[in-house]
Amino acid sequence: MDGYLLSILAGAWLTVAVALGSLVVAVLLGLAGAAAKLSGRRALVWCATLYTTLIRGIPDLVLMLLVFYGGQSLVNLAAERLGYDGNIDVNPFVAGVVTIGFIYGAYLTETFRGAILAIPPGQAEAGAAYGMSPVQILRRLILPQMIRLALPGLTNNWLVLVKATALVSIIGLGDMMYRAKQASGATRSAFLYFLVAALVYLFITSCSMIALRALERRYSLGVRRVEM
Repeated sequence: MDGYLLSILAGAWLTVAVALGSLVVAVLLGLAGAAAKLSGRRALVWCATLYTTLIRGIPDLVLMLLVFYGGQSLVNLAAERLGYDGNIDVNPFVAGVVTIGFIYGAYLTETFRGAILAIPPGQAEAGAAYGMSPVQILRRLILPQMIRLALPGLTNNWLVLVKATALVSIIGLGDMMYRAKQASGATRSAFLYFLVAALVYLFITSCSMIALRALERRYSLGVRRVEM
């Protein structure tokens, strides 16, 4: 029993790695999507809107299977057309990180867009009046406030993202859920091992909430809250 429990705990590190990797992808896509939606250029706005609409309307499980199995078929088909006879396998870790990051990038697009729109436009105008360049306005005025305003939404998306990492177990990645399923099948003690996995997920999300709330307080220094 101890061996299976240690195996599940070891799989927790892979779960955290998938979550962090996915978060990086999601943040980059979210920033790009928000910039596209706010650019005012019709083509960019249309592409970003199509991305957020489609991704948020398709179940995560379907996207995971589509990227892993469908993507692998497309890669091998393209390689065959280029004259490569071997079989190319998509790495489950890469597939999991890219898929989850791609999914939550759509949600973060709206989070970042809303945070930027909440910043009074007069601040950018004041920065330009003081002779600040567009890069300085973005770095010194827009981004710090955007982070503060986006942190509540980012926290919620991160917590859901962490739980969504359980999906990578279906594509054969040896994360915590995959190992818990193996242990339950070998010992017929499904309740025990899935309970351990649930408690580890709870621990990860609880630590995340503490850290993100501390970060939110850090970015809220000097900001007066208005009580309704």
